[in-house]
Parts: sequence; C-alpha cells; structure tokens
Amino acid sequence: MTPKQIILNKLTAKVTPRCGVCNPVSSTTVDQMKIMNSCFPEAHYEAAKMYELARANYEVLEYDGIMPVFSVVIESYALGCSVDWGKPDMMPRITGKLWKGYSDIRIDPEFLNNHAIKAVLECISVLKNKYPDIAIIGKVFGPWTLGYHFFGVEEFLIKTILQPQEVHDILNRLMDITIRFANAQIQAGADVITVCDHATKDLCSPLAYRDFLIPVHSIFATQIKAPIMLHICGDTLDRIEYICRTGVNSFHFESKVDALKAVEVAAGRIILIGNINNPSTLLFKKPEDVRKEVNYAIKCGVDIIGPECAVPLNTPLENLKEIAISTKRYRG
Repeated sequence: MTPKQIILNKLTAKVTPRCGVCNPVSSTTVDQMKIMNSCFPEAHYEAAKMYELARANYEVLEYDGIMPVFSVVIESYALGCSVDWGKPDMMPRITGKLWKGYSDIRIDPEFLNNHAIKAVLECISVLKNKYPDIAIIGKVFGPWTLGYHFFGVEEFLIKTILQPQEVHDILNRLMDITIRFANAQIQAGADVITVCDHATKDLCSPLAYRDFLIPVHSIFATQIKAPIMLHICGDTLDRIEYICRTGVNSFHFESKVDALKAVEVAAGRIILIGNINNPSTLLFKKPEDVRKEVNYAIKCGVDIIGPECAVPLNTPLENLKEIAISTKRYRG
C-alpha cells in the first residue's frame, strides 16, 4: 500500500497495514531549508522554492504526506492585509487589520489570481505530478481565523459577545474564501485539505464553537471536494463532541488533549491525527522520548501520527524523523 493510500484509507476508516504519518500543518525547519536549498520568505510565495522545501516532508522526514503551505497569511494577503513575510527563522505575520465591521468587507472576486495564491496552486500541481504515490495535502484557513486577521483578534472576539448576528454574517461571508481556495487546491491536485480554524479554548468557548462554527464546518464537509483534516490549536477536549457532529473526516489535535481521552470522546466517529508534543518533546527532548509519545498515541488509537501543530523552526531534525521511524516500526 502506498503512503497516499494509507492516508486516504485512514481518512475513510478503511484497513491499512499501519498508522499513517504526516503533519497537516507545517513541518518545515531551518535545517530542512539548508538541506533543500530553499528558504523563507521566498518559499511562501514562489512556487519553485515552495516545491523544493515542501518535498522535504517525504525526502527528508519520510512522511506519508506533503503539505506545502507553511504560513497562515496567504488568503489574508491576497485579500489586502499587510504582511511581514518573515525570514528563515521567523514565520510571516499579519501586520495590520483590514476592516472594522461587516459592511467594510470587500472580497476581490479574482483573489485566486494573487501571486501568492497562484504559487500554492502551481506547487501543488508539480507535487502531484512528481509524487503520485504520496498524499498531497492542501491547507486553507477558516473564517474564524480570517476574522482575527481582517478585524483584529480582540475586536473580532468582542463582536462574538456584543454583536453575535454580525459575527454570523461575517462567517457566512468569509467562508466562501475558504471553500474557493480549498477547491482550487483540489483542482490543482491536492488529495486532502487541512482546514485550520483557530477556535481554541482560550479564544472560543465550547458553546461559541457549537453556535458559530458547527454550521460553518458542516458546510465545509459538504462543499470542499476532498477529505478534510480540521486543525484547531490548544485544549480542544471540550469541543471534540461538537466537531464530531460537523461531518468532517478528521481532527488534528494538540498534546494539550491526552490521546486516550480524545479517542474516548471521539468514539470512532472521526479520524484523529496528531498529537506529538512540539514545545517540549520535539524541540528539546531526544528521539527515544519522541518514540514513547508515538507508541502511546498509537496504543490509544490515534489513526495518523504527527506533530501537534506547526513545528518550531529550530526543531531538531532527528526528532521529526523519529515520528516516521517509530510509526512504521510499531508492532504493538
């Protein structure tokens, strides 16, 4: 069974010879930039540089999937947000909010022609051609995250309390960006789409997730034309029950949620991905510590093993490689 078949079978609850291994979000590091001779910031918006760095997912780390969208800013940049593209040891960031309220929203119908968007689509197309047996994973951001970018985090969250109907209207308007970019990536060759929507416990209560985001994520499940890996940062145990109701294929979760507890709450209703610790284990510990976390996640019933989130850019290469090594060697 090819790596791609393992990932796709896992996402549809079919039989596989082992767990899958991938990171639905970024696994790139400064070491990989040196090995592949492709660095930030150019790898965020130049297709050739993006391709070279992305393929380290397979060529260096030996994961079953390649995910080439390293940053969180592509859609927001394409719609007009100012961006600091960063440097090899620093991720890009939004440097200025764009709108104050729903009436300010202006979405360029041609935003998919933005050069950074087109770089992602071109890169995915080349990856699909060069790596037909590896799962090509696209990545988009949901409207809750885009709301932070366009309106500012504090301002957007205040609206959820004081102007909830406006937030519903904003989410309904912005989700078209997510769907269009996701389906463009699928058309370019992506086998799977990661949807990142940062509705973490610190910024979104479980009831807010229920009321604002179950409807949105349920629409993604029907209108995005490939399996979805939903990613939400932080402690999400209190919303896994709600996530299971959306119809998305899988959930990529962090180590703040114990793997066994996540499996118990999911109860076979959704595929689980993750949840190897970034800030402690992968960044500072040894391969044997990584191995212990991988073995624990597999024993608990996590279906696809990988880092819990985008890895720190100075993460040791040996620790990232150990995730694939331990997953493929696991015998129970």
